[in-house]
Amino acid sequence: MTWMKLITFNPFRTLGISNVTYIKPENMFNEIEKLKKADVLLFPEYWQVNTLVYGLKKKIFPSINTYHLGHNKIETTRVLQTTFPENIPYTRILNKDHIDIDEIELEFGYPLVAKEIKSSMGRGVFLVEDRSQLKSYIDNNESLYIQEKLPIDRDLRIVYVGYGVIGSYWRIANQGAFHNNIAKRASYDYNNIPTGAIELVESVARQLGINHAGFDIAVVDNRYYILEYNVMFGNEGLRNIGVDVEKYIYEYITTNPEFPPSDPTWPRAS
Repeated sequence: MTWMKLITFNPFRTLGISNVTYIKPENMFNEIEKLKKADVLLFPEYWQVNTLVYGLKKKIFPSINTYHLGHNKIETTRVLQTTFPENIPYTRILNKDHIDIDEIELEFGYPLVAKEIKSSMGRGVFLVEDRSQLKSYIDNNESLYIQEKLPIDRDLRIVYVGYGVIGSYWRIANQGAFHNNIAKRASYDYNNIPTGAIELVESVARQLGINHAGFDIAVVDNRYYILEYNVMFGNEGLRNIGVDVEKYIYEYITTNPEFPPSDPTWPRAS
């Protein structure tokens, strides 16, 4: 029987795990002694991570790799360009102060995709179809993320938690729409999920030490492209097929040797 001291900073993502103490992130500095005694700290906000891991030497879930590499699109893309370069759409990361629009147009053509470096649910992702739209994007962003437009009307959301992929589905854009995000009224399809895409996600997660992420994968001519991954992904698509994310989180933290329980008298999280 595993006994662990668990503290969560996000109760909505740990609803299925009982005997977890909730501390508001902003109250962290008033609860230092409780944090020191905990075995695992669940779902801290990004601003807390370095203090908890490097200052208090605490174990966190998701892993610090997951947080750091998923903090924004630039961090994610650079590490993937290094480790899985064949699985990234052609992308340039630029500074607005050293930009040549003629060069971008020659390199990418139109349409192209431009993204804000911190965004989710389809927000901050733009289909750029002419120079005026490109100029508007440049004017409103310090860091520029320019990407080739892939010929797709859907992508895969593949969710990795703990030791492996726990669920996957297609997200299909409305006819004529650019975004495939469910928040943008895309639809679900749970059929014909390619095994190769799942294998790619598992390889990436294990290589990079990611243990809680929703990966967005495009498929073009039987080739798999990683668009991004989200540390805090939506669970609706998984609930539709009866996947309980909290169950996989609990299994992972109670069986992983990186999270040894410190006090057998502490109430069991179950």
